[in-house]
Amino acid sequence: AGEAREAAERIGPRAIGIGADVTDHGAMQAAVAEIVERFGGLDVVVANAGIAQSTIATVRGIGTEEWERVFEVDMLGVWRTVRAALPQIVERQGHVVVTSSVYAFVNGVLNSPYAVAKSGVESLGRSLRVELTPLGASASVAYFGWVDTGMVREAKERPGSERLEQNLPAFLSKQIQPSEAGAAVVRGIEERAPRIFAPKWWRYVSALRGVLNPLLDRRMRR
Repeated sequence: AGEAREAAERIGPRAIGIGADVTDHGAMQAAVAEIVERFGGLDVVVANAGIAQSTIATVRGIGTEEWERVFEVDMLGVWRTVRAALPQIVERQGHVVVTSSVYAFVNGVLNSPYAVAKSGVESLGRSLRVELTPLGASASVAYFGWVDTGMVREAKERPGSERLEQNLPAFLSKQIQPSEAGAAVVRGIEERAPRIFAPKWWRYVSALRGVLNPLLDRRMRR
């Protein structure tokens, strides 16, 4: 909450900062209510909260609580964020952005809870796009590669991460800055785009996933 308020103060009086836990449906409903009270309505929601597992681990090796915690935030947190905002989005014919990841279509080896959640987020966003269209509202699915955030930096420092990167083509490991990801989201909202990619070339990997995935899976098995 404190960091959100500080960020809002830097933006100016047209912004407010609210702290809420995305795993708490009541907290998300309260946040939406506060926004509506302050600004008169809510036109856009971006469900972006996400965490990663603390260590590189297989499905067999990761702790049950940790796996479920990542899924709880990254998938159900997105669901609760969207669910709380939907009445306003429909009423005002607004727009939803759900943050998936290239992990929605890249093998999630050693990172399964994150990959499983992001695949689910992609499916949720696609469903929303179709369901909201007759109501005059819309939805985007955002797919990012490696964004230079604290979460990604910590992940790359974990033992075993360098071996994982060695098994991927170099271009798949290129990082972008958070500002680039943010600018892509802004463009997607303005255009009501069904899909948002950053870097843009990930759209081709997504389009060719049926061909590329078996090849990448085979490479990683070797």
